[in-house]
Amino acid sequence: MKINKILRTDLIVIGITLVSLLFLIGYAQPLIISPNNELISSNNSVLFSFDKASYLLIDENPEFTSPEKIYVENNLAVNLKPGTYYWKIGGVLQSEVRKFTIESRIELKFKENLENNSYDVVNAGNTRLLVNVLNNTSIISHVVLDVDESTNISATKFLGMENEE
Repeated sequence: MKINKILRTDLIVIGITLVSLLFLIGYAQPLIISPNNELISSNNSVLFSFDKASYLLIDENPEFTSPEKIYVENNLAVNLKPGTYYWKIGGVLQSEVRKFTIESRIELKFKENLENNSYDVVNAGNTRLLVNVLNNTSIISHVVLDVDESTNISATKFLGMENEE
């Protein structure tokens, strides 16, 4: 009779311990809020929002061979170049791996400068641009513009393309 009471007490203690461990493991699992998996955007600034994690890993390789590790609490905006990225968060446990893509956006903006018959040309896209400068149909020069960079040019036409250098 005494052995049955001890066994019953042991089983209750073991059961409570197992339930407590499962609760703690579930509580320690990181919660990902954003960005959504497979997100495609042309915005270089990506907002990472999560809970129960202390660091963020970002890599261009799904095996995380050379990840950037960022220690953070929550709600972190990271500026990245166009490309495909894999990310996960970690703390007590790690989250699943997620993926997002930043697409190149090529955009030139112009403001006419009437004083010297020229244009202020601004790279309003999200990637570095090579701008061919033309007078009528002839290329007269090339200008490389970083994101948000501008220059003043006298010409009749401009053609911007991604500069991968």
